[in-house]
Amino acid sequence: MAKTILAIDDSASIRQMVSFTLKSAGYEVIEAVDGMDGLDKAKAKTAHLVLTDQNMPRMDGLTLIRSLRGLPQYQAVPILMLTTESSDAMKSQGRAAGATGWLVKPFDPQKLIEVVRKVIG
Repeated sequence: MAKTILAIDDSASIRQMVSFTLKSAGYEVIEAVDGMDGLDKAKAKTAHLVLTDQNMPRMDGLTLIRSLRGLPQYQAVPILMLTTESSDAMKSQGRAAGATGWLVKPFDPQKLIEVVRKVIG
């Protein structure tokens, strides 16, 4: 059975690219348009991995990660940040919130697949 990845980004083009890349590697992808939408979809179906942007309307990535980590079913699920933010300060905030890893946009599709495989197989 395909592993499910929840991809959250307010940019439709980024969501399409992430979704296409992951589906072509055999993963099932659930897309969400912002942190609030992502949180709702995460509660509806537990994903094997969450990929989230940082800068989004309604709820940013760090707030989303903290919210997910508060849910029993997401305490051990890997959460990767996929964002244009690359400062060390932002990365340490991400780690403190519970992020598993960090990918900087624009991303290399092959690298994304490698990281995802490393994290969830």
